[in-house]
Amino acid sequence: MIGHPTVAEVMAGERFDWIAVDMEHTATDVRAFSEIVGAVRGRGVDLLARLPSCDASLAKLVLDAGANGIVVPNVNTPDEAARAVAMARFPPEGIRGASLCRASDHGRNFQEYFARHNREVLVVVMLEHIDAVARVEAILAVQGIDAALIGPYDLSASMGLAGQLDHPRVVAAQQTILDACRRQGVAAGIHVVAIDPDALQDRIAAGYRFIACGLDTLFIMHGCRHMLGQRCGGRK
Repeated sequence: MIGHPTVAEVMAGERFDWIAVDMEHTATDVRAFSEIVGAVRGRGVDLLARLPSCDASLAKLVLDAGANGIVVPNVNTPDEAARAVAMARFPPEGIRGASLCRASDHGRNFQEYFARHNREVLVVVMLEHIDAVARVEAILAVQGIDAALIGPYDLSASMGLAGQLDHPRVVAAQQTILDACRRQGVAAGIHVVAIDPDALQDRIAAGYRFIACGLDTLFIMHGCRHMLGQRCGGRK
């Protein structure tokens, strides 16, 4: 969320498999994203860009900058899912334009990069509306989707239950997506927002395999409160 390369660098030095840069709900632009790519390069984490929409032009720019994949929000139809896949891949499998960009070391590794990109790029669709739940089987049947990430807050809001993540109807909608992912062979994902290792383990036990863990902003708040609680006799 913060969009600063040092924050991403610190997080990349921990044991996360991947880090996503939120370009949907923040002021992070392509230039800032490019700086983050440089900060985490070589640290063994996949760097994903959460786009503000199903935008082929922006997808091309973040992939050119060195993103390992894209997270596409508000995918509610099979056509939107197919566009998300296509804009991440070079022809003939997709529509991404080729260039001598940073991702190919400015052309020095163009042939190698072009040859492997389509099989390595990650495409994550966000299913965060009740309309997506109704069409989940058709959406996940689209070839080329690696993971489906549930947006729990937006999903609950679309059901008129904003923030009520434990409401039975919201839980049932999430289970519908999880079950469909199993049938379609797509990794099921969800955002465990709270800094809560037990909640993370519960989601893993439930069958989720693509899990967003917390937020950089929440990690900072959690650390501050932990420190102040110890120093100030338990004050929260």
